[in-house]
Amino acid sequence: MSEEKTTPNIKHVAIAGNIGAGKTTLCGMLGKHFNWDVHYESADENPYLSDFYHDMHRWSFNLQIYFLNNRYQQVLRILNGDRTVVQDRTIYEDAYIFAPNLHDMGLMSTRDFENYFDLFKTMSSQIQPPDLLIYLKAGIPTLVSHIQSRGRDYEGNMSLDYLKRLNQRYDDWIESYQEGRLLVIHADELDFKKNPEDLGKVVNQVAAELHGLF
Repeated sequence: MSEEKTTPNIKHVAIAGNIGAGKTTLCGMLGKHFNWDVHYESADENPYLSDFYHDMHRWSFNLQIYFLNNRYQQVLRILNGDRTVVQDRTIYEDAYIFAPNLHDMGLMSTRDFENYFDLFKTMSSQIQPPDLLIYLKAGIPTLVSHIQSRGRDYEGNMSLDYLKRLNQRYDDWIESYQEGRLLVIHADELDFKKNPEDLGKVVNQVAAELHGLF
């Protein structure tokens, strides 16, 4: 049974996590439970994603600019709206995890990365961080299992090394995250997609954090 919108003061809940952590699934479930609007990260509508996985060096800058613009527009709509929204992935993950990882792997030039990051700093200075950031922390076996089960062709080229590098960057980012309230959910220990009890645990954790906001 859905709950009413928690409070007018809470506009923006965001779910962060590596590829295959379960962000999209949890977004939909929390949106339904709390009667929130959901802003998904739509892989199907992304014009660069498939090309990127086949030639990361050529398309990395284009992809990251697309994500940056897309998520910036999402946050503006959230802040200007009158509903609580749960967002699938944040603007920070692109800038602190995916883009620097591509740069470190030699898949984005220093010139492109510095241009990208300057643009991110300008954009992020114009918006507010989420009222609550939920981090879905998942180990490599969980990520691989989820990625394989959804069977997206373009993700078949992804290496374990790539996932491990991203996971390390996520852990480092979360350890230093001070933008606002943070809830870490250990996805390896839960199956909120298939187990109602596990979903209940997550909902209770989220509700407790929200009640601490007012």
